[in-house]
Amino acid sequence: MDGIVASASSEIQGAGAGTQPRPAPPCTFVVFGGGGDLTKRLLVPAIYNLACAGLLDDGFSIVAVDWAELSSDILRAQFHDALQEFVARRGTSATVLRDDIWQWLHTRVTYLRGSFEEAETYDWLAQRVGGGNAVFYLAVAARFFGPIVDNLGTSGLTEEADGAYRRVIVEKPFGHDLKSARELNTRLLGTLRERQIYRIDHYLGKETVQNIMALRFSNGFFEPLWNRQNIDHVQITAAETVGVEKRGRFYEGTGALRDMVPNHLMQLLAMTAMEAPVSFDADAVRDEKSKVLKAIHSLMPEDVVRGQYTAGALAGAPVRGYRDEPDVAPESRTETYVAMKLNIDNWRWAGVPFYLRTGKRLAVRKTEIAIHFRHAPYALFRDTPVERLTPNIMIMHIQPTEGVTMQFGAKIPGPTVRLGGVRMKFDYSEWFSEGPSTGYETLIYDCMTGDATLFQRADNIEAGWRAVQPVLDWCDRPEEAPLCSYAAGSAGPVEADALLARDGRHWLGLTA
Repeated sequence: MDGIVASASSEIQGAGAGTQPRPAPPCTFVVFGGGGDLTKRLLVPAIYNLACAGLLDDGFSIVAVDWAELSSDILRAQFHDALQEFVARRGTSATVLRDDIWQWLHTRVTYLRGSFEEAETYDWLAQRVGGGNAVFYLAVAARFFGPIVDNLGTSGLTEEADGAYRRVIVEKPFGHDLKSARELNTRLLGTLRERQIYRIDHYLGKETVQNIMALRFSNGFFEPLWNRQNIDHVQITAAETVGVEKRGRFYEGTGALRDMVPNHLMQLLAMTAMEAPVSFDADAVRDEKSKVLKAIHSLMPEDVVRGQYTAGALAGAPVRGYRDEPDVAPESRTETYVAMKLNIDNWRWAGVPFYLRTGKRLAVRKTEIAIHFRHAPYALFRDTPVERLTPNIMIMHIQPTEGVTMQFGAKIPGPTVRLGGVRMKFDYSEWFSEGPSTGYETLIYDCMTGDATLFQRADNIEAGWRAVQPVLDWCDRPEEAPLCSYAAGSAGPVEADALLARDGRHWLGLTA
């Protein structure tokens, strides 16, 4: 296919100069589970990037709380190794760890060995935090969310006085169904105010996800087309090549549906389908997202496909099936793939299906939102088979690359009228000189500055679970929620293709 690639101009790149964000206020960043993989692999690199960008105050410090036999010096060494690996693996223009930034960060790291459920841990934290600002990051198993917040409240660590803030970042999974999500919300709100709770979804930290609103609401040529008169359907894909690896025990009780749909995919859907907020105030944005999620029509069994990968091959190498993974039951009915057709009952989207799919051990790693526009009238091209006309598609790429592609038809040069497909592509890495990132930088900075726009509110969480709860109810009834199979390394079960084929549509190919 012929290609048209967008190129940057210094005038455009210079737009917005002078709008560099200010450093966040001084803060003690307390990480429960601070000795774990999430902290080393994502949180510390994100904090390092914020320090490189000059967005951390000199009063910033990290307290890592965990039960492991560590010391502050050992943990600092582990953080250093993790950062070196991060910049070497993820770096583009930045491939060497900045020693000045590391020395600044090194002196601000403290390790506290203690139980998440013992009062002594929180007594020590209260002395360490004092009366200043504090963020408490729960990088722990979900069963500890409630006890940690209860103890923070009992020890007085959630009390805000003299202008200081106290905020809690909660990782997913936020509940495992609608009932448990409601119960967790109730428990947290028994100690904290809603404005103190930051329910994190790392997908929302990605530039392209944030750019969805910028593309729609700051460009006059997108929003007039963003409706049922012009859009035929929307596809949202989150495909992974990895299997469950060493997380079999966790995944057996979770599955693809719980792991991805109520949070990640519902947030992508909401940002794609929401109405324009009256402002970029956090509650104004979240109000509109909530309206979309509440307008989702009840799912029917025929609109959902559940699949589980069997043995296959990836990159020419054989891989085993899900039931042969460690800690997975031989007769497991846990889905590793789910596809569904959703309808939104409002004026903008009535009659426009949203197709969602996510799965493990698929052909490629890719997360994207594809907006399929309606075909133009065919009068001018009566002698051209409809299937040969290039469909108009706008694809927002979220990972592994971030950018936007526009696909449309154009005349092929020559004496006769022949149509060919072309693409215009905007790639973040080509337009903007950004160093390596984890996707957590924006989210951590926003929490420290009190901007909750990219975090989920209680009603958003519950609306996402409400949309998928019927499927969870069917999972124990094989006749209503059958489990299909697909070979590892494929595009998923054929039943997912049939889900779109019955509507005369097809998935975009899962290719690199």
